[in-house]
Amino acid sequence: MVTFTDMLDGYRRFRETGWANQRARWDELADGQSPRVMIIACSDSRVEPAQIFDTNPGEIFVVRNVAALVPPYETNPGRHGVSAAVEFAVQVLGVEEIVVMGHGLCGGCKAALTRELHDAPIGEGGFIASWISMLDDARGEVVARYGTDQGRIAGRAMEQAAVKVSLENLRTFPWIREKEARSVLSLKGAFFAISDGVLHMLDETTDAFQPYE
Repeated sequence: MVTFTDMLDGYRRFRETGWANQRARWDELADGQSPRVMIIACSDSRVEPAQIFDTNPGEIFVVRNVAALVPPYETNPGRHGVSAAVEFAVQVLGVEEIVVMGHGLCGGCKAALTRELHDAPIGEGGFIASWISMLDDARGEVVARYGTDQGRIAGRAMEQAAVKVSLENLRTFPWIREKEARSVLSLKGAFFAISDGVLHMLDETTDAFQPYE
């Protein structure tokens, strides 16, 4: 397994190759960033958006968290990290597309489905249980249709339902609704299957994910 010492060796290689080979690009980025796309993805170490989409530095604005979730628009006091990132991307950077990308074998979605952490005490899973409670309603629909013990069938349904929940919550932000209505901002749902490396895109007219070809 990679240690931080190994990563420092990687940094040296980056300085000698990646950074040096794109010196002009990095000089340009020193004057600011202007990504057109925001990606909301899971923190899972197996789903790195820049790698999956083969992008260069400065091309995508990325937020990652457990299960790629976006909370609904709220104005109550608190530390709304995801909402702050969304606000910055849309209102300050002016991104034109937001992609919510879920993935297969997602631990957060599995926990939401099985409720393994549902009764965990604070300090021993309380943060995660509170976070994935955003999926409670979607879980009810998945369980009603597939149950919780049908292996990957229910699991994938939960993972893809989570993408739809985040898209729905994004549309509770007034300035996202306004920009989407004016067609200056578009929202997209995606699902990356770790097992076979296939990206699926959500067709909101059919409410189904289809492999991207």
